[in-house]
Amino acid sequence: MKKSRRKLMHSKTGQLKSIMGRCMLVIALWLGDLCFGAVALACSVCEKQQPKILRGITHGAGPQGRFDYVIIWVMVVITMATLYYSIKWLIRPGEKNKEHIKRFILNEA
Repeated sequence: MKKSRRKLMHSKTGQLKSIMGRCMLVIALWLGDLCFGAVALACSVCEKQQPKILRGITHGAGPQGRFDYVIIWVMVVITMATLYYSIKWLIRPGEKNKEHIKRFILNEA
């Protein structure tokens, strides 16, 4: 009985370390993006060429016509929908089936 309990505790500790390692990686990547993301901001020459709404954000020539703005807004909508569903399904995956592959993996570990 003690061996199985010890083995269970060891597997739970390993899972916890794995989760903590992933969290640390995500935080490190986020902080790196936060620190080095400012390098990608527009330079002063490009800033003068940008429309008022995008000034200081993008680098290079800005949108040239109305169709460019349509493309930008379609991409914003797609990106926000993707972000929403990614977070939603990460928090509540919704698999209730006892035969689902995740159950096999979780029960084996």
